[in-house]
Amino acid sequence: NVLPMAFILTFFSNALSCGFTDWRRTCFNIDTRHAKIIEGSKEAQFGYTVQQHEADGRKWLLVGAPFESSGEHQTGDVYRCPLDSKPATNCTRLHLGKISLNNVSERKEKMRLGMTLTSNPKDNSFVACGPLWSYECGSSYYSTGICSRVNSSFSFTHSIAPAFQRCETYMDIVIVLDGSNSIYPWFEVQDFLINVLQKFYVGPGQIQVGVVQYGARVVNEFRLDDFRTVEEVVEAAKNIDQRGGEETRTALAISTARTQAFKHGGRPDAKKVMIVITDGESHDSPNLRNAVEESEKDNITLYGIAVLGYYNRRGINPEAFLREIKFIATDPEEHFFSVTDESALKDIVDALGEKIFSLEGTNQNGTAFGLQMSQAGFSSHIVEDGILVGAVGAYDWNGAVLKETRHGKVIPAKSSYMKEFPEELKNHGAYLGYTVSSVVSAQHGQLYVAGAPRFNHTGKVIIFTLTNSGNLTILYSLSGSQIELAAIDLDDDGLTDLLLVGAPMYFYKGWEKGRVYIYTISLQGSFTPDGTLGPSEKTHDSRFGAAMCSLPDLNGDGFTELVVGAPLEDNHKGAIYLFYGKHNSMQPKYKQRIAAGDVSPGLRYFGRSVHGMMDVNGDQLIDLSVGSFGAAVLLWSRSVVRVGISINFEPSKINVFNKDCTRGGREVSCMLATVCVNVTLLCFCVALRYSFGFEESRYFPRAVLDSTEDPQPRDVTLRPDSDYCQQVSFHVHVMTDYTRPLTFTVNVGLQNTDEGPVLDDGWPTSLQSELPFWNGCDDDDQCVPNLVLQSSSDLLDRRCVLKHSRALPHTSVLRLVEAGRRKVLVETRLENQGENSYGTILNITHSPNLQFSSLVLKVYVNGNHNSYLFCVLNNCHFSSLPLLIMLAKC
Repeated sequence: NVLPMAFILTFFSNALSCGFTDWRRTCFNIDTRHAKIIEGSKEAQFGYTVQQHEADGRKWLLVGAPFESSGEHQTGDVYRCPLDSKPATNCTRLHLGKISLNNVSERKEKMRLGMTLTSNPKDNSFVACGPLWSYECGSSYYSTGICSRVNSSFSFTHSIAPAFQRCETYMDIVIVLDGSNSIYPWFEVQDFLINVLQKFYVGPGQIQVGVVQYGARVVNEFRLDDFRTVEEVVEAAKNIDQRGGEETRTALAISTARTQAFKHGGRPDAKKVMIVITDGESHDSPNLRNAVEESEKDNITLYGIAVLGYYNRRGINPEAFLREIKFIATDPEEHFFSVTDESALKDIVDALGEKIFSLEGTNQNGTAFGLQMSQAGFSSHIVEDGILVGAVGAYDWNGAVLKETRHGKVIPAKSSYMKEFPEELKNHGAYLGYTVSSVVSAQHGQLYVAGAPRFNHTGKVIIFTLTNSGNLTILYSLSGSQIELAAIDLDDDGLTDLLLVGAPMYFYKGWEKGRVYIYTISLQGSFTPDGTLGPSEKTHDSRFGAAMCSLPDLNGDGFTELVVGAPLEDNHKGAIYLFYGKHNSMQPKYKQRIAAGDVSPGLRYFGRSVHGMMDVNGDQLIDLSVGSFGAAVLLWSRSVVRVGISINFEPSKINVFNKDCTRGGREVSCMLATVCVNVTLLCFCVALRYSFGFEESRYFPRAVLDSTEDPQPRDVTLRPDSDYCQQVSFHVHVMTDYTRPLTFTVNVGLQNTDEGPVLDDGWPTSLQSELPFWNGCDDDDQCVPNLVLQSSSDLLDRRCVLKHSRALPHTSVLRLVEAGRRKVLVETRLENQGENSYGTILNITHSPNLQFSSLVLKVYVNGNHNSYLFCVLNNCHFSSLPLLIMLAKC
């Protein structure tokens, strides 16, 4: 029976022209030949972070350089690099190192601004963080971290510092100094003043000092906001002269300090302290009670220092004087001091400082001390109503997640984390907030996600809700996971399908290879493990999973893709891996591995950061940005093309008995093939090159194309969902091989394999159509022959011989050869009483005492079927024809 038609299309998919003999190099639809490399300072760690960004009507690449210097300080910064057609890219520094908080003694040195970058495509703003930003509180520096929000015009809008809280030394201190004539010697008082001032932590966000001198009248020597450093205050104190006066009007001095000194340059939210130093009873004592009570109403803490030099020198009982000073002191046990004379004032300097600095400076919920070393901004993530920041150093390095909204900062209580981070494990330093992200669940809406890579030495990820009132509720926890996070919406329906957790320090077979854990998110909001992703088996110490980002569909199957960075692969040169999405998960095997050496031999730590959200070059495909050591790399995506081929033959079978045209002076059977090509791709068009012809290895082929130009490759440019068709004419010669169908082959490739789209390597790569010959049978193409075989011989029949002789032994032999006979003739008749028969074979066997002599073939032809005369026995088209074979043996 003749085989049915089959059709196979060949795609030449060597799209990136790279050798597959090298395991380190795999090619598909992210182009490595035409990468755009933006170089910067290695010393500044240019390329530590990258973010694609659209603002001011243009497309940019934001590049973090957390070791960049601003003047004498290594603050870090962010560069904006235009993404245009120009071969050279001139990046502009944004000078975000100038970020600052008002009234804070800040320390920007090594604050690592640009270590975290997060772009907000909704309003084209972005956030850059410096998690090691610090500020001075007394003798300590608190590294609470800071972030800078920049609008679509690249203008700084405001600082984000949710972990920042006022220092314990945030005080306005007014020293009320008795300068009447009885004070002697004045330099002793002045030395005391200078010594006390040198104990104060004067500066923005800390202590402000004002000095009031009084006697019969009150004088403001300097106001609270006149000086911003200890040195300036001390220098001003050296120039204070004794005013003198016959009276000591202490009540007036206290009232003046309350109503004037604290108002001029005072800070409403600062703790107010008044230190009154005098050597005698007040001349306006009737007003003293009111002055003290009014001060207490204004939340002013009063210290009273009694100098007894005048009383001791004159032998006067100071009891009434001491009662007055104790009355002034807010707490007589804690805030009252007395010295024998002016020279003894120096002995209470330390004690006075300790008392003042022991004043409670924390807020009511007691979180100030827990957030002192938060390093907020170690990670960041834009959410619907604000920004999440990871604070890995909060609560003794167990970490926390804070939130900043337009209504203020949101700080969950430490107790919110106790369920998953028990107190007995607090010394482990979980580093919660090392990474932050969010997912969207059908059951719960938006949920927040944070990683704690050091929890119990293996890591943990928590999924939680956080209200703007600070209520944090942990819904799920994933133990044994580590650092990087990526939320994947596979089908772009607005719901997160997968949560991927990167564990770059996962140890396997003696190497720190890294791994990515996959968790599927059900409609009910549960998280279920669904396998892992890993690097190439032949790599070592890759840190696979140190960076991850999702990419919109690249290959046209409708599923989101994933890029994973492995910055330590190939001896710290680095690599990235592309994984394709599939229904409900990710393809377990990476589709493409791009090593740093594939892009440029000088790259190092390639893959330390990755980001892709924009079509940079306008081809409707999302392009990929990769951070490296001292460089940022832009890789162009290439559309994946699927070519559809259809072919039709007219007529559908070859009828060699129907010779309808003449070629080369001979009558032949002419045919027509119609070949149509269409493409499915994500970009505008694709330039194809195709060819076709018959797979005939014979010297005299059975079929020949009519045009000598047809076998040559042809070029065509196609747009998606459009067909291109070509008719190809050919003819079939007369031959004896009719059982094996003709094979017509179409090959399709790309005109340019170095640029533009690539062919889908998972799509069929060859298309061959087998064109059968007409077999003369029914429409079902199944021939049912009915072969009848008859034979006769000129040998004697044994039974006839036995009639004349009874002496022959009993035997099974049917035929006998007469003595002296030299030849035996056998006549065979083969007749087909059904439909045409193909591949018929007639076998003739004989006994060993005979030898083959000759063969005579005869074909008796019915006059009504004279067209069948051309056949031979083993390839014969005939029906109901007798065949006579004469077989001679001797």
